[in-house]
Amino acid sequence: MNAVLIAVALSLVSAVAYAAAAVAQERLASRSPGAGTLRLFGSGTWWWSVGLNASAALLHVVALRYGPLTVVQPLGALTLVAAVPMGARLAGRRVSAVEWKGTALTLLGLGAILVTASGPEPDDVLSVPEALAVAGATAALIAVLSRPGARPGLRHASASGLASGVASALTQTVTVAATDRSGPVLSFQVVGVALLVAAFAAGGLLLSQTAYRGGLGGPLAMVTLANPLAAAVIGLSLLSERLQGGPAGALLALAGASLASWGVVLLSRAAPAPAPVDDDHPVAAVLALEPGSATAEPALAPRPHDPGHLTPATR
Repeated sequence: MNAVLIAVALSLVSAVAYAAAAVAQERLASRSPGAGTLRLFGSGTWWWSVGLNASAALLHVVALRYGPLTVVQPLGALTLVAAVPMGARLAGRRVSAVEWKGTALTLLGLGAILVTASGPEPDDVLSVPEALAVAGATAALIAVLSRPGARPGLRHASASGLASGVASALTQTVTVAATDRSGPVLSFQVVGVALLVAAFAAGGLLLSQTAYRGGLGGPLAMVTLANPLAAAVIGLSLLSERLQGGPAGALLALAGASLASWGVVLLSRAAPAPAPVDDDHPVAAVLALEPGSATAEPALAPRPHDPGHLTPATR
């Protein structure tokens, strides 16, 4: 099978796993907006989301071995496309016409980007100085975005997307350097860059958890846009990746990025706040908060006017 097709297939499955993790994180954040990091460690829901993120990241790593950053990273927008109907299903509603329009625009834009970005298997890697420079510049930008101020959800989401995009670029260096057989598998370059990958991946996860306190749509859309943007800058400037088709290809990629961005914006604005979910639903059983935990759903209590009917008790 063509290497790019393998990368695309792996990226599609990875996007669905990331979407499920995002829904789980948003549910947890909405029910415990003031919870600190240590408290999250005691939540089964948070660990479910970590497991889903880890599975998605593993698939993403393999995809990066077969496809260039300019192909793999834009497919991360499918996370939002998958999360919207998933969230709607858990909320017990139908996907709206605006959401379908946003999905269609996002897919059309991604298709245009893939046509121009498709290239050979990656064979270039970041040197240790380049990796350290990228990591330092990204850490400084994340620190600026994470400062207290207006719109914390979108700023933390931007920081999370940057962290994840840089982690993907560094991951590609690790996978290519470790498998090209030109040196030892555990070289200084591989081990050092792998540590940077772990730091940015963990930071991106915690930043996204903080961002989802403001809801799912907007923050997830910002993560979805910032992630491939950061990776594309690194791929085009440092990894010798190129767009196909010359100036015409560049214009097509720009048009595709505009369509995808418009679709993402529509999706982020259209999705309403999630409604209470029946934890007996087979999907909600995985994403719902565990009974008896500090962040669990409130117990059911009878309505005053109808003792036989159970509804969520007042918080």
